[in-house]
Order: sequence, then structure tokens, then C-alpha cells
Amino acid sequence: MLVVEGLVKTHRTDGTEVRAVRGVDLRICPGEFVAVTGPSGAGKSTLLHLLGGLERPDSGRIWLGGRRVDILSEARWAALRRREVGVVFQFFNLVSTLTVADNIELPGLLAGHPPRRVRERRRELLTELGLEGKEDSTPAELAGGEQQRVALARALINRPAVLLADEPTGSLDSKGTREVLRMLSGYHQRGQTIVLVTHDANVASTADRVVTLHDGEIADDISFTDPPPTGQAAAHVVRLLG
Repeated sequence: MLVVEGLVKTHRTDGTEVRAVRGVDLRICPGEFVAVTGPSGAGKSTLLHLLGGLERPDSGRIWLGGRRVDILSEARWAALRRREVGVVFQFFNLVSTLTVADNIELPGLLAGHPPRRVRERRRELLTELGLEGKEDSTPAELAGGEQQRVALARALINRPAVLLADEPTGSLDSKGTREVLRMLSGYHQRGQTIVLVTHDANVASTADRVVTLHDGEIADDISFTDPPPTGQAAAHVVRLLG
């Protein structure tokens, strides 16, 4: 699904260079739920943004579904992202002046899908995510967990090949966190490929594979091919984070 070779990204601010990603190699198979974790400043979000074409690498190569994508133009990357990549952010990034329905439908319409099909898909997602009756609400009228579920619906409207989630529970309370993780786990069980960035060991333990970054490099990569004993995955991530 996703293959990365020798990925490098340097951020330049006020004349200072920070190597955020340092020669990362990574392969993510269809249907995997991968958590990318590590301490603050480890390069987690930068890596996710590179995978989704939101940032460009200084060097290295990225393949999505067998197609090399790091060489695409901005316009072609944007078109591919609308079709193949769903992105969920920590602070929802919903359009405050649009209703829930309009926020969810927007990517589908931009991708050129027939409006009727987009509306049907939106109704399906609202039902699956427990948001029936919220179609005409604005984001400000929703709780944090509800807003993130709307953002999740928006990311899934085009049935993306891969879902990228950047700290999707970082601004939620414990109830909202449980809701979003339950939704992500449910979609993973139905075959959705997910890459989730988090600094939270308990959130990371929801995944069946945990990739740990330190100083922009992969420090560890462990798969839980069978359901681990309660707390095993979380305890492993806690050890890695020190």
C-alpha cells in the first residue's frame, strides 16, 4: 500500500536547520493499522505529512498503491489525495461556516463524484458514526468527539485506500478518545489501512503494529500479529518512550 525509501526532510526556520526525518525506510501493507509514536520532536507528524503529500521530501522515494508519488506535481498530488488518501488532524480542521453535511460532502464533490452518490455515502457514514440528526449542525454546536467523528467521516467519504490520522485524539477528553478509537478500530476490522501518529502509549496500543521514531529515525518496529495480552502493547510503547 505504502512504500518509503530513504526519506529525508529538513525544516529551516530563522536560519536554523532541523533534520525532522532522517533516511526513513518503511513498508505498510494493505489492511494494516500502524501507529507511529515517539517523543515530541521525533518527526512523527512530518513523516505523516510526507506520506500524504502535504509536505515534500528533500530526498527519498514514496510509492502509493504501486505508483511513485513523490515526483507528482502539486495539482496531481492533490487530485490523488482526494481519491486515495483520507487525512484526520488533531484540531479537526472543519469549515466553521459549513454544516456537518456540507463538511462531509465537500471532498466527494471536489473529487467529481455525482452529488446523489455523495449524499448517500454521507448518510451511510453519519449512521455508522452515530451522528444521525446532526446533518444541519455547525461544528461549533458539537462536542469535541463529535467534531472528530465528522472529520473522520469527511476523510472516509471517498473510500480512501489509506487513512492518515495525525494525533486524532490529542485534543479530546477520555470519552471522546474512546469514541474515536472505537471507530478507527471498527474501520480497521473491515479492511481499512490506517497510519496513526500519537505520543500516547494507550492510543498506540490500539494498532496492530507500532513504529517508534527517535530523532527522525525508526528506532523500533514491532507487529502484534495476534491480539496481545491486555496491556502488553501499551507497556511496550511506554518502555520505548522511556
